[in-house]
Amino acid sequence: MVFESENMKVAAVIPCFKVTEFVKDLIDGIGPEVDQIYAVDDACPDGSGKFIQENVNDKRVTVLFLKENQGVGGAVLTGLNAAYEAGMDIGVKLDGDGQMDPALIKRFIRPIREGRADYTKGNRFYNPEDLREMPKGRLIGNAVLSFVSKFSTGYWNSFDPTNGYIALNLHVLPYLNTAKIAKRYFFETDLLFRAGLVKAKVLDIPMFALYADEVSNLHFHKEAWPFMKGNTKNFFKRIIYNYFLRDFSVATLELLVGSVAMIFGIVYGLVKIGGPVAASAGTVMMAALPILSGITLLVGFLNYDIQQTPKDALGSRLLDKE
Repeated sequence: MVFESENMKVAAVIPCFKVTEFVKDLIDGIGPEVDQIYAVDDACPDGSGKFIQENVNDKRVTVLFLKENQGVGGAVLTGLNAAYEAGMDIGVKLDGDGQMDPALIKRFIRPIREGRADYTKGNRFYNPEDLREMPKGRLIGNAVLSFVSKFSTGYWNSFDPTNGYIALNLHVLPYLNTAKIAKRYFFETDLLFRAGLVKAKVLDIPMFALYADEVSNLHFHKEAWPFMKGNTKNFFKRIIYNYFLRDFSVATLELLVGSVAMIFGIVYGLVKIGGPVAASAGTVMMAALPILSGITLLVGFLNYDIQQTPKDALGSRLLDKE
């Protein structure tokens, strides 16, 4: 089944926190392909929501106010839920600081309208020339987190997981257990993890980010540990859900036997070879063989896991149930 694109209503969600300098220009740049705009004032000390009400005349705009600061994730989920309840079909998230070009919205929603994806996200790493504008700290941090997130989310064909330019088929939203999604800077990666659990298809959209005079609220050196902790936790959750609770396959055996063999080989080698007395060839082989066998089995598991990356969109099937 392919969606009737003209019938899918699009909502833009803009989390607002200290963005009064940029948000009006952002909203003014949103084209007619968007039916509703939800600006979510995340208990902004600068009064972003009130500023929008007083300075933006676009009739599509609805301002939502949060009594307490919930972080970017909490604000976005508030907007997405409001859009879903209002009958919108696609939700597009744009940061209010002007880094995301609203002219790209058509590019993000097209695969969802055509039934080729449930979730689209920006990828700033497609064109090396565009990376020259990215601050070096962000470039290195995003590259590291992108690699780690492949393990935690299971989306091996996706990169730049912290990219906040996303579009979601809102008919998938009720299946994502949004109450458990991280509300702050781990939001985008955690949303990917939840999408992976329901086998939603994710598609990267090449883009470039606009870096002007805005000040980012994300400080990588402060968030690195929470990101690594969150990714590690999600990795083990994903493995348990997909390979022990939902299914038990040859890949599960590869993971179990490979892990045990590798750990045994390493521990045995440290105990027998690490002493002052030179180890015999047989002792070395007793350590090396389990390690090599374990690596072989784990590579086999990894190959299987990569092949399980969702390839079909859920959207049409979910619509059929409604």
